[in-house]
Amino acid sequence: MNRQTSAVELKAQIEAERGGQPFLVYRDADDEQQILVIEAEAEEVWIGRSSSTQLRIDWDGSVSSLHAQIRIVGEECTLVDDGLSRNGSFVNEERVHGHRYLRDGDVIRIGQTPIRFRSPGNAAAEMTMTAAEASGPLAISPGQRRVLVALCRPFKDGSSFATAPTNQEIAGELHLSVDAVKAHLRALFERLAVDDVPQNQKRVALVERALHSGVVTPREL
Repeated sequence: MNRQTSAVELKAQIEAERGGQPFLVYRDADDEQQILVIEAEAEEVWIGRSSSTQLRIDWDGSVSSLHAQIRIVGEECTLVDDGLSRNGSFVNEERVHGHRYLRDGDVIRIGQTPIRFRSPGNAAAEMTMTAAEASGPLAISPGQRRVLVALCRPFKDGSSFATAPTNQEIAGELHLSVDAVKAHLRALFERLAVDDVPQNQKRVALVERALHSGVVTPREL
């Protein structure tokens, strides 16, 4: 999460989403993306420096041996930090005191290591609720859809060299002003619930959400 997600990494996240199980996305000591899927039968996932943990962060000196635990009950996951760690645990930069229910897209910070929690089932439910409230599949305008499709197009084959197009490139392709593209993207960030993602990751997160939710289909690309 220290650098922008590549097309290959995005593809791996989409594949994990298709599995339907909650998963954790983080970067290892070499800044390579790692994905830990929380299996259906799992009751807990321990995080820490110890070799006995399921998510071992042994490169981060600010992480305790048994730092925190994710407790799984049914389809719900809760981060538990009962004071075992020296430096505490955080969700979206808020310190956890005891228990914190996790929602799709939450960023857990253990020591100096950010871990994104993904729960495709919950994300789908939230998207369905939003769609119902909007009285349609997703309330985006034709202009917003054109911008979204243009943004997603380079990722259709999962190429490792794919990058999100710039505002200028989208504007040139669609014969729009750059300001119009920016306005459409701001609306899309809000509608697809990625406006709280770090600025340098918003475009890739928007592509990921659009493709996974079916807002943009491969046929359109």
